[in-house]
Amino acid sequence: MSIALELTIRILAAGLMGAAIGYERELRGKSAGMRTHLLVALGSALLMIISQLGFEGSDKFDAARIAAAVVGGLGFLGGGIIMKNRHVSGLTTAAGLWVTGAIGLAIGSGLYEIAILSFIVIIICMEAMYFYYFRMGDRGINVVLSGRDRDVLVNSLEKIGKQPDINSIIKVADGFKVDANILIKKRDFPAEVLKRIDAISGVTLESIE
Repeated sequence: MSIALELTIRILAAGLMGAAIGYERELRGKSAGMRTHLLVALGSALLMIISQLGFEGSDKFDAARIAAAVVGGLGFLGGGIIMKNRHVSGLTTAAGLWVTGAIGLAIGSGLYEIAILSFIVIIICMEAMYFYYFRMGDRGINVVLSGRDRDVLVNSLEKIGKQPDINSIIKVADGFKVDANILIKKRDFPAEVLKRIDAISGVTLESIE
C-alpha cells in the first residue's frame, strides 16, 4: 500500500467515525453534532500524521508534543460546551468530543484496531446510557402546589412521589402554597406525575420542574 493511500484511509476513517459519534449526539438534540465531531476526529488524525511524518528531517522533534497539544485543545473546547449559557451541562457531549479526538489520534497513528474497538464501545455506551438515564432509575423534581387545606397539601406529596422534602409552606390569601422536592421514577415524568396531581382533590399545580 502506498503512503498516499494509507494516509487517505486514515483521514477518511477518522472523519467517518467522528461523524457517526456526532450523529448519535445530534439525534439527542445536542449542540455539538456530526460536523463538530467529524472535524475534531479528522483534525486530530491530520495533526497526528503531521507529528509522525511532517518533521522527519528534525533530529530534536518530539512527535508526542502535537498529540499532547490536541488533548489540551479539546479540553478548552469541551469546557465551552459544558459552561454554555452559564449552566453546567453537556458533560457527555464534551467527553464524547474528547474521546473522538483520541480516536482521531489513534487512526492518525495507524492504530486501526484500537480505534475501531474504542468507536464501537463509545457508540454502545452512549446508546445504553441514554436509555438508562432517561428511562430507568429515579430523578428529583421540584413542585409548587396550592390549596385551601394545609394537611391535604402535605399529604398529597406522598401520592406524587417518594421522599418528599418540603422547602417552604406559605400562607396565601385563599389557602396555602407548598414548595417541595420529590423523588420520582424517570419514566413517570411528566405525564404520569401530572396525572397523579390532577387526581388529588383540592390541590392545584402551580409549577413543576
